[in-house]
Amino acid sequence: MLLNSPLQESKRREAALKIIDSKIKNKDRTHLYDLTGLSGGFPLKKEDIELLETYAGPAIFEEKLQPLGLEHLGGEKVLALNRTSSGILATILALVKSKDQVVHYLPQLPSHPIIPRSLKLIDAQYTEYDHIEDFKITDKTVLTIITGSTMDHQIIRKEDFLKVVEISHDQNIPVLVDDASGARLRTILYEQPRAMDMGADIVITSTDKLMEGPRGGLMSGKEGLIDLIKSKAYQYGLEAQPPLIAGMVRALEQFSPERIIKSQEKKEEIFQQLKKDFQGISKTPTGVMLKEEDLMREIEYLDKRTSLDSKEAAQIMAMILLREHDIITIPAVGMPGASSTLRLDMASKDAERVDVDHLTQAFHDAFGKLTDVLADEQTCRDILFN
Repeated sequence: MLLNSPLQESKRREAALKIIDSKIKNKDRTHLYDLTGLSGGFPLKKEDIELLETYAGPAIFEEKLQPLGLEHLGGEKVLALNRTSSGILATILALVKSKDQVVHYLPQLPSHPIIPRSLKLIDAQYTEYDHIEDFKITDKTVLTIITGSTMDHQIIRKEDFLKVVEISHDQNIPVLVDDASGARLRTILYEQPRAMDMGADIVITSTDKLMEGPRGGLMSGKEGLIDLIKSKAYQYGLEAQPPLIAGMVRALEQFSPERIIKSQEKKEEIFQQLKKDFQGISKTPTGVMLKEEDLMREIEYLDKRTSLDSKEAAQIMAMILLREHDIITIPAVGMPGASSTLRLDMASKDAERVDVDHLTQAFHDAFGKLTDVLADEQTCRDILFN
């Protein structure tokens, strides 16, 4: 196995970032196409810069963030964290003790790895469900987590969301909603209410996913719970720093659903092109994807033999897309444990600059190069780790 640990995945990410660095230095940023759907940014104003101080920054920008965050997420009070993962960790540290149970409902397994990893830190019990008829809580349950949109953009049904909240609240169990991209996908494309409007006690979203903010976590919820979580975040250094908060403020000020809505036409166009040759290609709310297991089926159709597993194959193809075609996808640059689904997100800002024919040709070419090297482990290693 080439990717047998988080360390190896970190090395793969480092290799991808070196390729990106080289391309920008030798050409410029316009030659790259970030189609991850979470490229984000720091849309700061000139007058913000001098306020990015240790104490002045939070004083100014936390106050500005409150009304903007409440408008975006609902709730009573907003908290900025340095990542969505940080917010989930802070919530678990604040509300869960050793041997307590946390239950998690999501539209499709598996969960984001931060949830089981955080619970393992405090030796808590964890149970996850993706069938509503199986969902239950016990006398040890102290927290319910709902995922609004999975890493592969599977969206929870509104009726399932409401049912989980009802079951939990009947036993006085608070509900945390991991709405990293769902805070926009669910509400804009699926016309679902905000998580807080459906009874959640806490919700967190990523300010770089399908919006042009920095990579950070924006949390909202009931004031008493937010205060507890905020205290725990301060204890462990999980809170957002002034530049991050300022970037969130400006991103929320300029946020518009227009790009997400406009992605639908281009999504359909590239899906129609790729499905001619890739049986496993499927749609996401804002693009197309080829899951790692479907990629392996495509390889098997060609009767190709390989010792690679599906994750390795997907990440090699992603590295080829980056190296040969300047296309950034999550399996190339994602953190350890991130999804290895090859996803082209047409709501990404860079998707406006690249035409469907180029993307289709790049996808075919990368798949062809992948199948050419499958049997050569050293070449595969060289591609993964540059």
